[in-house]
Amino acid sequence: MATDTAKVLETLGKMTVLELVALKNAIEEEWGVTAAAPVAVAAAAPAGGGDGGAAEEKDSFDVVLTAVGDKKIQVIKVVRAITGLGLKEAKDVVDGAPGPVKEGVTKDEAEKLKAELEEAGASVELK
Repeated sequence: MATDTAKVLETLGKMTVLELVALKNAIEEEWGVTAAAPVAVAAAAPAGGGDGGAAEEKDSFDVVLTAVGDKKIQVIKVVRAITGLGLKEAKDVVDGAPGPVKEGVTKDEAEKLKAELEEAGASVELK
């Protein structure tokens, strides 16, 4: 079994980022899992602490692109810089608006990302 694992790691090491993203998507569809599950679990944990202080104690934010605006290309460039995605994947994120750009970030980082996206012409919301 160790040789099988080594072969898989070797194969993964030779794949491009686009191929790895396609593999991730295929695994999510085939097995019904998502790569974002740990973020959802972490975000759900503070909500169980208490209804009154949950909003004040929130330390993990999602940056959600609500509208693209007139400068779609600039928004795609900012999304690429923020996420590290390729051109096609970043375009898909922008075309899929409204939707999350980055999840589980600190308040300071979320505010910074929101400012960058709004400067590029997008409408952004923090959740």
